[in-house]
Amino acid sequence: MGRDKSDSEVFMTDTTSFLATRRGKLTLTLLCSIAFLDFIDASIVNVALPAVRQDLDFSVQDLQWVPSGYLLTYGGFMLLGGRLADLLGRRRVVLVGTVLFSLSSLVGGLAVNSGMLVGARLAQGAGAALMLPGTLSILTTMFKEGGDRAKALGVWGGVAGGANAAGVLLGGLLTDGPGWRWVMLVNVPVSVLVIIGLFLLVEGDRRSARLKSFDLGGTALVTGGMLLLVFTLVKAPEAGWDSARTLGGLAGTAALLAAFAVNEQRHRSPLLPLSIFRVRGLAVTDAAYLVAVAGLASMFFFLSLYMVNILGYSPLKTGSAYLPLCVGVGIAAGITPQLLARTGTRPLIVGSLLVTGAGIFWLSSIPVDGAYLTDLLPGLLVTSLGLGVVFVAITTAANANVPADKAGLAAALLNSSQQIGGALGLAIFSAVATSRTDDLLAEERSVPEALTSGFARALLVCSVFLAVAAVVALRAANTRGEASDAETVQATDPVPVK
Repeated sequence: MGRDKSDSEVFMTDTTSFLATRRGKLTLTLLCSIAFLDFIDASIVNVALPAVRQDLDFSVQDLQWVPSGYLLTYGGFMLLGGRLADLLGRRRVVLVGTVLFSLSSLVGGLAVNSGMLVGARLAQGAGAALMLPGTLSILTTMFKEGGDRAKALGVWGGVAGGANAAGVLLGGLLTDGPGWRWVMLVNVPVSVLVIIGLFLLVEGDRRSARLKSFDLGGTALVTGGMLLLVFTLVKAPEAGWDSARTLGGLAGTAALLAAFAVNEQRHRSPLLPLSIFRVRGLAVTDAAYLVAVAGLASMFFFLSLYMVNILGYSPLKTGSAYLPLCVGVGIAAGITPQLLARTGTRPLIVGSLLVTGAGIFWLSSIPVDGAYLTDLLPGLLVTSLGLGVVFVAITTAANANVPADKAGLAAALLNSSQQIGGALGLAIFSAVATSRTDDLLAEERSVPEALTSGFARALLVCSVFLAVAAVVALRAANTRGEASDAETVQATDPVPVK
């Protein structure tokens, strides 16, 4: 209405390739760097946990909150972060999130007790939840649909696919080098560079709604529901799946989310416009992603435990073991945009999920006296080829046909699926592994044999989850990233600004 066009609008209407320009390449590097920061911090602390426990005198029970605290607020505030980005300005919200992420990383790196570190991880997760949806929506609005966006999402998918493995590697390097505190402190200088890059490369966008019309009731309901769900899943293995606390938490989650759905139907400016689920294939793609991530996140968790506790690897050696996987993910992600142009997303999602599941199934045969070259490397290589394709194809499918005013929301839904899936997988598969280990210990088997069998059983179920995700994805829309104007118009709701 009379305002100048933003950079994103210019790039979307220009016939030239933004990605071919120097600024386009720098912008993509910046956005993927933000994503890498957020993704990697879910796994970078894992190999540092023994050192953290010794230095800050954590109890075994409380130590789980170093990784889980991040997942709790990351998943709990993700939907809020996405909608705030759409309504209040994407760059503005990403900047706020980056500042919070940086400050909490500094506090965590300087922590003098367990409570200070856990509090910093909770704040760090909230910052990441503000950063990631806005960042992905900046990418999908600045890069034109078609070739530019496919290539940009290919790079994004490679970053997402390799971040877990890279987190273990970097965590090992830092823990064995300058110390575990740098697992947190390394985020500070990178965040400063990110903030500078955002001001230089990304145009500020005006808010499209005022705070007085913001859906505060819906925000409270969905954030409370997401926090309660992730918390319940994280604590379920310890409390028991049939305990009153777990069942009560799940019932409370269902009640809060049901109330949220009712609120969204009645509110004039809803936090989650339900019309977004009319975007073809969005819900199915997110559901497939949730189930897939449940298996993928747990794979890294149990393989790392196996390498450290059974094979006796150091943190650095454990991280280095994932290097071939990182390379394989990068290669697979790099060729995926060309495959998308030929086949569309559905065949690639289904096929890559099956390949990834096959790789994890191979890894589920790990023995007590395992050797890296014969028992780990082949499965990791197969997994990497599927993994690189999975993240690119799913990210492309989940953002296709989404109108620009809901790009942040679509990104938040996809990444909420990732966080809930990760928490759900760890809760389920930890129970599977523990049950198997306890049964064998009761039979007076050796501790290494019992632990290995527990890890292997969990990995086997992980592979089953990947197969289930492939079945779900059979119902996903098949897109090459091109928008359908009719679908876009149908899915767009006006956002009140008064």
